[in-house]
Amino acid sequence: MSDIQNPSRRRALKFLSLPLLPLGGLSSVAALAGCGSDTIAATFQSASFTGMAAPTLANPAAMATTAVGSSLNVALSDGRTVAYKLAYQPFFVTGDMVADGKGGTVLSGGYVDIKNQPIVDKSVAGKERQFFSDSPDGTSLLSLPNATVAGIKGKAVFAVVQFEYTTRDQAGASAYGTLPSPIAVLTLDQDQATGKLSLVKYHNVDTSAAHGLWITCGASLSPWNTHLSSEEYEPDAPFISSSAFFKTFSKNVFGDETKANPYHYGHLPEVTVNPDGTGSIKKHYCMGRISHELVQVMPDNRTVLMGDDYTNGGLFMFVADREKDLSSGTLYVVKLGAGFSVDPAAAGAPLSWIKLGSATSAEIEALANSLTAADIVTATKTDPADGSFSKVIVDGVVNWLKLKPGMDKAAAFLETHRYANLKGASMGFTKLEGTTVNVKDKIAYSALQNIQSSMVRGNAAWRESANITVEKAIVAGGVFAHNLAGGQKDLDGIAINSEWVPVQTKALLIGEDIAADALGNLANPDKVSNPDNLKFSEKLRTLFIGEDSSTHVNNFLWAYNVDTKALARVMSIPAGGESTGLHAVDEINGWTYIMSNFQHAGDWSSSLHSKVQAMLDPLVRANYKDRAGAAVGYLTAEQSQIRLS
Repeated sequence: MSDIQNPSRRRALKFLSLPLLPLGGLSSVAALAGCGSDTIAATFQSASFTGMAAPTLANPAAMATTAVGSSLNVALSDGRTVAYKLAYQPFFVTGDMVADGKGGTVLSGGYVDIKNQPIVDKSVAGKERQFFSDSPDGTSLLSLPNATVAGIKGKAVFAVVQFEYTTRDQAGASAYGTLPSPIAVLTLDQDQATGKLSLVKYHNVDTSAAHGLWITCGASLSPWNTHLSSEEYEPDAPFISSSAFFKTFSKNVFGDETKANPYHYGHLPEVTVNPDGTGSIKKHYCMGRISHELVQVMPDNRTVLMGDDYTNGGLFMFVADREKDLSSGTLYVVKLGAGFSVDPAAAGAPLSWIKLGSATSAEIEALANSLTAADIVTATKTDPADGSFSKVIVDGVVNWLKLKPGMDKAAAFLETHRYANLKGASMGFTKLEGTTVNVKDKIAYSALQNIQSSMVRGNAAWRESANITVEKAIVAGGVFAHNLAGGQKDLDGIAINSEWVPVQTKALLIGEDIAADALGNLANPDKVSNPDNLKFSEKLRTLFIGEDSSTHVNNFLWAYNVDTKALARVMSIPAGGESTGLHAVDEINGWTYIMSNFQHAGDWSSSLHSKVQAMLDPLVRANYKDRAGAAVGYLTAEQSQIRLS
């Protein structure tokens, strides 16, 4: 029978000859059986990664860019394994002029003020230009029905990308956190023959209704297809008058160093993408004012697990009143029982939950607009010799606190770190960052970028009552796993309305500090170090881990198979840079993607990069706009032909 006479066989042959760019078509892979003319559908069974070696000075060019030497191996139901050699595909390097969808161009990663006017870097006379970010971070990839963007030849796919900060101005002075974080919607044309994504429109989201954005770090895609952003390292409101840093931010945003309100920052923004490639944003003020990293919404569409990128940080949980609506709910913070350990073989520690309060976003925003820190709490960093004050540790610094009468709700949602301390929470983690969930096994994962400072017995920031204690710091950090369950009550005996409550935590992967090796690495380069972004792929059964490392000369993106326990290095980030923007997408129109960005390539540390900086610095500068640019993109398979063997 000819191919024309057998449409199913013709479709199979067409698929088998595709130039597969993204990791496509994992749900069902068509294949021919034997030598006959019958056709079967060979379905996806499992996946594994073949890792790459870490780049070395034998190939300095690889150390100065996004290097990929890994493969994805897909096992099919007919016994075959198809191997896809991976590659990195950027949409742009920040500072590029890209299409605005209106026939013009716009500066990618460009900063604007509250009136959406460009913020200009005037630090070098004669070279004035609009500031743009070298630190793209959280990214979400999604599709919408009935997209209406012009110029699409295949299907429209949208990416929301946020830009955390810019490292320095043109004169080299630090600009960290002094500019309002931009956030953009990218319209991408998905080629239906290859799955390749091409940028056709870049839209800056107007953040003025949210008072601008503050240090947007990791992000996640909600189950209802919105982008959940973050604002980390919230401004310290009781001591804000002494912060030149915050005054500069206010000046850049509002043109007035006194106008910014610290209580408007440290919340969770949510971006909704429109079918025309534009987007809108709102902040949720009822989810705790903490150092928000990327959060994870559980399958119930209500429970949100939140890390806290902070010294003396906590593990937080928000349970919304209604599905797919984060505008009201109840905020909890964890209390650890005995048994915390960095040994993956240990049983781990039980988790209980302290209710901090219930509120709507609107009522907390109203409190933020009307109250100052002095209205909520008396806070001092010197001992008042007054027994009515409580001694706590906030971000590594001793505070003495006294809550003002009637201010529990305001404190719970606007001074969340201080209030959680007063309520007896386990505020002892150091940089508890990204979170993600393995739905099938009902396990959540959290990245501990560092296991040091407030976690180490005898450290000035350590408290034994937190039940988070190690005897020796592990600068390389690790990943922890939390078992999830329903039927739980808070420590006041009130039922928690969720089936996705963390009830136990234990170590999963722990880094290994070493003396500097020949390249300068301060942690074992063949183990995860300083994990930051985490995303889990249900289809691939893989936990993806992006590093923000002060211990690896090149940071890496890793893939950890939770069934086989195999760890594979997938990509190497340019030296001095950080792996960010991680988003594992199991399927969009039949294609699979791993979104990945990086930040601040060539951000050299004398303790880490002394052996490589002289050789790599000119290469990084040549690749990334004199260290001012960074890539936004995704992992693909290299263009190749798949044919019947």
